[in-house]
Amino acid sequence: MTINLDQLDEETKKKFQNLTQVGQTLELLTQQKIQIDSSIRETELALGELEKANPDTIVYKQIGGIMVRSERDKLLAEKTSDKETLNMRSTTLAQKIERTKSTFENMQKSLQADLQNQ
Repeated sequence: MTINLDQLDEETKKKFQNLTQVGQTLELLTQQKIQIDSSIRETELALGELEKANPDTIVYKQIGGIMVRSERDKLLAEKTSDKETLNMRSTTLAQKIERTKSTFENMQKSLQADLQNQ
């Protein structure tokens, strides 16, 4: 179904624009969650390797474009903290996505009802 915006009343046009904005927000939030979840998996892999290493093993961490020597236990604590932070962000984003999805669906139903009544 093609919608000609010129044929819609101002209120319906505004609803359609708002629906589009909420859809874009939903897409952006979903992309952010995918990126965070990818970072969580990467952090988990790093933690796994650090846990396998002996405490006296020389380890390095990347800071910007360089590698810097670090202590295994210190790096393990940093990565554990990073993972907790990423998990909290992922959970928060999941909640925002659900709220935004619900808003989107309600707005979509309202707009469909308006279009059917015209």
